[in-house]
Amino acid sequence: MAEAKSKKPKKGKTEIDEKRFPKKVRRRQQLPRGKHGGLQLMLVENVEHLGKQGDVVEVKPGYGRNYLLPNGLATFVTPEALRRIETHKAKVEALRIARLNDLKMLARKIEEQSVTIEANANEEGHLYGSVTETDIAKALQKANFDLKADHIKLEGHLKELGLYNVKLVLEEEITAELKVWVVPSSEK
Repeated sequence: MAEAKSKKPKKGKTEIDEKRFPKKVRRRQQLPRGKHGGLQLMLVENVEHLGKQGDVVEVKPGYGRNYLLPNGLATFVTPEALRRIETHKAKVEALRIARLNDLKMLARKIEEQSVTIEANANEEGHLYGSVTETDIAKALQKANFDLKADHIKLEGHLKELGLYNVKLVLEEEITAELKVWVVPSSEK
């Protein structure tokens, strides 16, 4: 019978070493670094206090790896990513212009309207409570205007009967003035 050749490990290597250290060594992917040593990423979405969509920013590596990349707020800077962002920006810009035109028309309609809010008041015209942004938003919703209290900017709560001009901020550059009548309630 032929003797079975015994496999002897090569000099300096054992079977255990091959298991622990495979031939193919995986290296951690090097992330693109900025000129200050931070991680260089391109924003996919607007990120408050960081930048707008399409901006190339440099952030700390942990912030980029643990927050921006997993949440889909940023991506690595590649020519393909730049191209995709540019086409997306063009679409978003067209939608933004259409939305601004709609808001301008809404602002014109609001300026033509006035709302009346009934409140409990004493003989001198002082309210027992006050009229807030929420009360004005509810009155606007009754008049078929879908606005939230966040759009209404009061310098202070309305505490007396009378006519007030209230500023509405629909967008950063689009504002409107609404006439608000505060009248005494008919229930006594």
